[in-house]
Amino acid sequence: MDKELIVRSGPQHVDFALLKDGKLIELHKDEGGNNFSVGDVFIAKIRKTVPGLNAAFVNVGYEKDAFLHYHDLGPKLPSLLKFTKRVSTGKLNDFFLKDFPFEKEIDKNGSIVDVLKSNQSLLVQIVKEPISTKGPRISSELSIAGRYIVLVPFSDRISISQKIEDKEEKDRLKRLVKSITPPGFGIIVRTVAEGKKVAELDKDLQNLLGRWTAMCKKLNKAHHPSKVLGELNKASSILRDIFNDTFTSIQVDDEELYHQIKDYVQLIAPNKESIVKLYQSNVPIFEKFGVERQIKTSFGKTVSMAKGAYLVVEHTEALHVVDVNSGNRSNKANSQEDTALEVNMIAAQEIARQLRLRDMGGIIVVDFIDMTNAENRKTLFNYLRDEMKDDRAKHKILPPSKFGLIQITRQRVRPEMNIKTREENPNGVQGQEVEAPIILVQKITQELERLLKKDYKKLVLNTHPFIAAFLTKGIPSIRSKWFVEHKKWVKIMPRDAYTYLEYHFFDKDGNQIN
Repeated sequence: MDKELIVRSGPQHVDFALLKDGKLIELHKDEGGNNFSVGDVFIAKIRKTVPGLNAAFVNVGYEKDAFLHYHDLGPKLPSLLKFTKRVSTGKLNDFFLKDFPFEKEIDKNGSIVDVLKSNQSLLVQIVKEPISTKGPRISSELSIAGRYIVLVPFSDRISISQKIEDKEEKDRLKRLVKSITPPGFGIIVRTVAEGKKVAELDKDLQNLLGRWTAMCKKLNKAHHPSKVLGELNKASSILRDIFNDTFTSIQVDDEELYHQIKDYVQLIAPNKESIVKLYQSNVPIFEKFGVERQIKTSFGKTVSMAKGAYLVVEHTEALHVVDVNSGNRSNKANSQEDTALEVNMIAAQEIARQLRLRDMGGIIVVDFIDMTNAENRKTLFNYLRDEMKDDRAKHKILPPSKFGLIQITRQRVRPEMNIKTREENPNGVQGQEVEAPIILVQKITQELERLLKKDYKKLVLNTHPFIAAFLTKGIPSIRSKWFVEHKKWVKIMPRDAYTYLEYHFFDKDGNQIN
């Protein structure tokens, strides 16, 4: 399994495409003007408390107030409030918590009005970016993420990632981290820390303590509200969270960003520094590595899969619905049940990819093809769960219902990635849109494969001149690829009278066959 990171820099934003064995699995966008990223810490003001919601609305400088629920306050809130006040007023200059007297913890079932008051200053962290008409979701339980560990101020807990399954390794990491953790701080050990030595963990810890100290120094002169600790830039945060030995290439088309990424990789994995390359070519970087084509074909309402199967993805205000269709594939399986299982397994793999790619969150309902065999339903459920193991977002999958539905909840912390796959219709009225040529070509290819299985001796395709040119130009052209794969030459006839989306296949006698 090879992973590549392709970085495209633009004037307004930077795009990051993560490929696994050449297939696009994640797409991220870093917009320069985004001041409310997950992980950012703000010194903020309580606007008002709402007992009915047991929550407070907090001014963090966004047009909509941030939402802070009682359960997101953390048990050490009184200690945090006391610390923040003393540091902000200059009465406390020692930012390590060794000698800081902790206050009594708040009641976990208490009321917001008993612990917070309007106009009070509070350190908060963004846990969910502003989405749609809602402001950010915040927490006062702070954490600072590093490469191997997460530092949690005002805590004494040492936690190990659940993805580390080896009990001996868990115990080893717990012993090591306990020996280096300063009083007043808790530590969460991340999955990538597995097998690491104490020196590497300590180096990461010292870096995080340095960031904590730098943040505290800002509090004395900080405006309310203002950001006092920013998350790493997008490139560094992506590499921090996903970089491992399976990465074979990082291609960057901007020299300044190239040096930033190279320096960061040199810091976290010196032996991998050589895989960072500066891309220099007249061909756009996303075109060169096939990312643009995959974006066009992966973000539409219809998503094609292997063997003629396809997904239909619908978005509503309340949830996402995914419908699995077998399409026009030929049935080589022994029974309808075997066919359903085969298509469902293909769909499960693509659905796991789509959730990461679009960063879909909330409730997702998947309508798989019905299967009567309970063992097959269990096989599908286990396979989907395995495919989603690499998904960094918290998620939960329920077993298939009697109707063949699988329900998934997936954590949503950022606005969903939404790529426009429709273009202005060159034949239509102003404002009318049609699917991009690459998506239409995909449909034509599927129809062609279906017809070739019926053993037609000769096929002629009539289509709009734009689409005809798209199929026949270039080396190799799409038509040439059809010939290599199916050993049959398809004659393509441009038809000026056709609309942009219109196409028809004809047999050797000129009879229309679709």
